[in-house]
Amino acid sequence: MGLSSFGLCLVGLGLPLARDLEAQETVEARGTPDIEVLAHLPLGGPTTVSDLEIEQELARPFAYVSRREDFGFTAIDLTDPREPKILLTWNIENADLHRGRATDSKYFKHDGRYYLVQAFQFQQGAPNEDLGAIVFDVTGLPDVSKVKEVGRIRYPAELIGFHNIFMYKHSDGRPLLFTTTRGDHANVYDMARFLDGDEDQGLVAQLRVPDTPVGQALGFSGWHDFYVAFHPESGQDRFYGGGAGGYFVMDITSLDTPELLASVTGVPGVLWGHTITPTPDGRYIVTETEYQYAPLRLFDLQPALDGEVATVSLPISAWTANWKNLSHNHEVRWPYVFVSAYEDGLQIFNMRDPHKPHTVAWFDTYDGPHKVGFCSDNVCNGAFGVDVRNADGLIVISDMATGFWAFQWEGFDGWNGADWGVPDISSAQDWERGPQRVPVAADADGDG
Repeated sequence: MGLSSFGLCLVGLGLPLARDLEAQETVEARGTPDIEVLAHLPLGGPTTVSDLEIEQELARPFAYVSRREDFGFTAIDLTDPREPKILLTWNIENADLHRGRATDSKYFKHDGRYYLVQAFQFQQGAPNEDLGAIVFDVTGLPDVSKVKEVGRIRYPAELIGFHNIFMYKHSDGRPLLFTTTRGDHANVYDMARFLDGDEDQGLVAQLRVPDTPVGQALGFSGWHDFYVAFHPESGQDRFYGGGAGGYFVMDITSLDTPELLASVTGVPGVLWGHTITPTPDGRYIVTETEYQYAPLRLFDLQPALDGEVATVSLPISAWTANWKNLSHNHEVRWPYVFVSAYEDGLQIFNMRDPHKPHTVAWFDTYDGPHKVGFCSDNVCNGAFGVDVRNADGLIVISDMATGFWAFQWEGFDGWNGADWGVPDISSAQDWERGPQRVPVAADADGDG
């Protein structure tokens, strides 16, 4: 969709592309004064890093940055966030013979030990063309001599590896790894079975993308990204996926019989979904569609969840940092959304009123020129990954051009859903207890 037609859609719908005037600074400013840069670690030249992950326990102050073109990861010690230390940079054997990229990284805890899953996509005809991920035992950090590879997940049925992964503690207690594939489904691995040497590598389920006219027209029906969360009100484990045709929500309490609960399809400008993140109560979703000029679109799922409509086809609002660019990944810590916005760096917006999202803070991590990145429109450069440590509010960014950043946002000293009157649910997992069926506190104001 071209710029002019996209603009007409937004004007016609009356959707706010909101950016708080109070949050804007002068052209010369690098960011809003309430964002403190704690640290910056350059990690090489352009496009050498991709996503990142931070452990949630303060007693384990470690972050992991995927090394996109070096085919590995870097482990960083954040004992003192103002003086981060690179503990280890691991690269796959014979890296110079490989073609492809290291993509995503996620950690999990099982039986008292900590593991890192590093995902890869290698081209056909190159070494490890069937490799999806490598699992490392990182329990011994900061002693790098104790970091050990424990196994590799291979998927020869479709030679493309895993573009995105997500770790989730299911309500039945299993640590589950969700991965993209080249086909029309996501793979689900029981990592306890994988660690025990299961002959099927722990593969326990496959979640297929619902069929849509758009998917049929594209000739592609795969997932791009997903998020999994417990829904306390219904007692369901819910899968939120972006893929061919739009966005979909499934009940996966029983992985053997997944049930489609809601879909977002037929949306102007959305042929396929890139990234989707729900609010803690599961009502609203923040979505991304990766092309230039596309904002983050916010949708209300309730009409579909209640069975009032067959699918949701119009967003209730939209947000962008800069209409000339696009955003990439994001983390929801209600009412705030933390965005890695490529050329616009770290962005934070408030969606306390989902119909009127507005920017509250930002810092530009990218110092390069416009349109010198990858993607067909050359705008994919800068802030790639973002994560938030709930215990103390530490924010981390991986920037493809400038490396690793750590921030503190004034007044944001941590996050717990009960403080905001919502379920205590985010991408951060409670690996000890799993999902909790507990009531939440009274609602609180989140204007920030």
